[in-house]
Amino acid sequence: MKVILDIKDHKFSFVMELLKNFSFVKAKPLSPYKAEVLESLREGVEEVKAIKEGRLKGIPARDVLNEL
Repeated sequence: MKVILDIKDHKFSFVMELLKNFSFVKAKPLSPYKAEVLESLREGVEEVKAIKEGRLKGIPARDVLNEL
């Protein structure tokens, strides 16, 4: 299982050192670019869920393509 943690900069070293002490945990930091991409994907998935649940109104793909 994978988990993404958002850790304050001043606590990063402490948390990474703590995680390294667990033999069953593999931890590696993400580059700022990868973190931004993952956050964008997470937001997109949340928007799709909200549209499916009726909390947001979606835009038909045909309308998006016509705007291009």
